[in-house]
Amino acid sequence: MTQRLALGISYRGSAYHGWQSQPDGCTVQDHLEQALSAFADAPVTTVCAGRTDAGVHALNQVVHVDAPVEREPFSWVRGTNRFLPPDIAVQWCQPVGADFHARNSARGRRYAYLVLESPVRPALEAGLAGWVFRPLDGDAMRAAAALLVGTHDFSAFRAAACQAASPVKELRAITITRRGAYWRFDFDASAFLHHMVRNIMGCLIAVGQGRHPPAWIGDVLASRRREVAAPTFAPDGLYFVGPYYDARHGLPAAVPAFDWIP
Repeated sequence: MTQRLALGISYRGSAYHGWQSQPDGCTVQDHLEQALSAFADAPVTTVCAGRTDAGVHALNQVVHVDAPVEREPFSWVRGTNRFLPPDIAVQWCQPVGADFHARNSARGRRYAYLVLESPVRPALEAGLAGWVFRPLDGDAMRAAAALLVGTHDFSAFRAAACQAASPVKELRAITITRRGAYWRFDFDASAFLHHMVRNIMGCLIAVGQGRHPPAWIGDVLASRRREVAAPTFAPDGLYFVGPYYDARHGLPAAVPAFDWIP
């Protein structure tokens, strides 16, 4: 009899072609399933809470597996990590009920975007932070972000390749904070469309740099046309903070991270 497990995964996405398995094997899912299968000495497949694109990072990606063998939760963590590259790690493992589904059971998802405001491009933060060289106006960006909060048709911020059944999502909060030269944008929603956060970021940056007034982002939203919005922002500073679930599942909502990463 198999046991369903939930696992929390963190990864730096710079070296991978996104989360979802591909024929070339250069994805986070491919590496994780290979490691899980090596530890279990049997095939293991995963279902994730939310797919991430190439270059996007994750702090607490949640997956579920139907384990073909019995092991203690800490053994799944340490044993699987032995077979993973250094930029992917299982953070925790917990048994869950058969009704738990990493994607369908999620009550919401959180992303964060880290931006460096600097006259020169990042070096140590290369791949880990977006970059702008023009000063940003935080008040203008917050005023623009407020127009997006709520349940809306986000077609204007949807990638052409998006496979979501509906463009209507509930964006519960956007929080914008600054720490020194770093800006942090936190997004909380019921779910996200393909490239939704990066497309919103492109518009918020345009407002922050004074290229458009805050009200413009409301016009973009109302248009439902992707071509009206700003270009898609880089993936470098985007982090999938993770999903959250009903308390009855008892799953960690966060994991330790560098204090400059949300």
